[in-house]
Amino acid sequence: MKKLTGKVTIWDVAKEAQVSKSTVSLVLTNSDKVSNKSKEKVLTAIDKLGYVYNRDAAALRSKRSNLVALVINDLTNPYSAQLAVGLEKHIYDLGMLPMLVNIAECVERQKQVVKTLKEYNVSAFIMCPAPGTEQSWQDDLINSGFPVINIMREVPFSAAPCVLPDNKKGTHIATSHILSQGIEEIAFLGGVDEISDYHERLSGFLSALKQFNISEDKRVIQAQTNRQGGREAFNSLIKKSPHIKAIICFNDVIAYGAIEAMRQHGLEPSKDIKVVGFDDLEDSRLMLPSLSTIAINADEIGKRTCQVLKELLNQSTPPVRTLVDVNLQIRDSSQ
Repeated sequence: MKKLTGKVTIWDVAKEAQVSKSTVSLVLTNSDKVSNKSKEKVLTAIDKLGYVYNRDAAALRSKRSNLVALVINDLTNPYSAQLAVGLEKHIYDLGMLPMLVNIAECVERQKQVVKTLKEYNVSAFIMCPAPGTEQSWQDDLINSGFPVINIMREVPFSAAPCVLPDNKKGTHIATSHILSQGIEEIAFLGGVDEISDYHERLSGFLSALKQFNISEDKRVIQAQTNRQGGREAFNSLIKKSPHIKAIICFNDVIAYGAIEAMRQHGLEPSKDIKVVGFDDLEDSRLMLPSLSTIAINADEIGKRTCQVLKELLNQSTPPVRTLVDVNLQIRDSSQ
């Protein structure tokens, strides 16, 4: 058969391959929901008819571009910036373009940003949701045709798959490391109720206390997840528990603020109070004393997130929850 004269359409390909138009569309978008036999028939028909796939037109029809929106909770946090870099690399590897925005932990700003990005026909949203993000809002976004992946935090009961570090394991092993030294005057600093990772990290701290048969009383101080939050949390703690000997911090930035406040009280990290953070930022190994912390591999978070993204774009069903392993980096501050 000779190639058709004039513009060859997807209908022509379907007729030649003796398959449905939807099957041809699945082949053109590299979906894994089509059999190898049907795929071969479609590709043979495309070659025979000289069909040219217009990806720009397809993007308009499907309301999908090659842009991926990265909605990051707080780019002033060094780990968030590190995470964004890892995500960008793996998104580029998929042949797509990342569009990075900072929402500064503000749920209203998050809503405004997402509304604007929808107008750009982004392929998907990868977001570290702001405190107070509602399940119904996120599910409405998904139901309107935009794939969503939550990273680092999850929105309880949302339909969005999430990629998370093993937060509970992290604080459990950090707390156990301190308790195994015979230190019982220990507290957990930082984080707020509105974010899921606070509850997970607090749970790991409490599970270690339970394992060592230690009471939970007056051992938890909530605070914003920044340096000032760390200062305020420590100042509150030292008033309540002047004989405290160790602190497990929600993140490294909280630990930095707590150490600054500690020194203002004439106390030294490691010598007077053991300190463990969470994130393993670059500065944590360089400070004096070097900070013990739970390490999260940002590149692995990015890699696993993009695996989920690929499945969503191929209309497959990815895991609801993907946990990335963590490990304890023991340094001078907890020895």
